[in-house]
Amino acid sequence: MRHAKWVFRGGVAIVVFAFLHYSLPQNDIVRITDTYEKRIDFGENSWFWAAPDSGNDPTVTNRDVFFIQTIRPNGKPMVYRNEDTGWGWPPYFKFDTANLQTEAADLVSSRENPQWVRITHYGWRNEFFSIYPNAISVRPVEGPDVRIIPWVNIVILALLALALFTIRRMWLQFRERVLDPMLQDIDEAGDAVAARARGLRGRLRAWLERWKSGSRG
Repeated sequence: MRHAKWVFRGGVAIVVFAFLHYSLPQNDIVRITDTYEKRIDFGENSWFWAAPDSGNDPTVTNRDVFFIQTIRPNGKPMVYRNEDTGWGWPPYFKFDTANLQTEAADLVSSRENPQWVRITHYGWRNEFFSIYPNAISVRPVEGPDVRIIPWVNIVILALLALALFTIRRMWLQFRERVLDPMLQDIDEAGDAVAARARGLRGRLRAWLERWKSGSRG
């Protein structure tokens, strides 16, 4: 039973970590090589795409999506999608897809004369399932070695840890003040019932012994 408990806790921890890793903002230092627009027919990976841009028909099964092609400092490619998040999840309230695409196009540079940028995004990149992270903002930086401190993630995780700590303290106090006395009363009532049952069995056994003795007499 103890192993099952730890397996359950480990599964919950993995789900929570994956959810936070997908939803929280991440920063990449890259060089933009191109921007383009492509018609996407959504299939089994539709969960990893944002809702239709604000003002578009939400019932269509395909639409044009902006993409931003980049190269990382180590030379590996990275492709981002550029979609509105609207009022949905994650709550980035992004409505400036067209503006962001224009900014990204203006920052396109070559290998000989690179312009490094910071792309803030959420989500994952998976070539097999055609999943792309969604770009939230694009900002020029001084170089590929610039250091970025994820203050937003630090604040969110700190608030989440504080909330979990508060909930745990409240649960421990509730268990100590309400559940433990209730369980103790139940145990005491059970002991009393068991004692009465033992007394009843004892009296019944004594009666049977007297009855048997009287029958033999």
